[in-house]
Amino acid sequence: MQIYGLKNCDTCRKAMKALPDAMLVDVRVDGVPEEVLLAAHQQFGGALMNTRSTTWRGLSEVERQADPLTLIKAHPALMKRPLIAVDNTLFLSWNSDIEKEVKALS
Repeated sequence: MQIYGLKNCDTCRKAMKALPDAMLVDVRVDGVPEEVLLAAHQQFGGALMNTRSTTWRGLSEVERQADPLTLIKAHPALMKRPLIAVDNTLFLSWNSDIEKEVKALS
């Protein structure tokens, strides 16, 4: 099980605490593997982009029009977090419902 996020992100920390066997992949350091990013974009679409982030607010209008995958590759903090991969199943964000689903699979 991998949690794609940021080591400083409070939500990612909550997920890591609840899922002690998971491995955190810091997207700023390691990025998100291409196949995982494509699958996440196909499954979650626009929800994969965190448009409330400081990084998003710092982008120009022209930059915001770029392809979401290109933006996330260039600015990993734009990805909504955490993105959790359990085998071939992906989960986006963290709440009690997602926690139950993830724990049921692991």
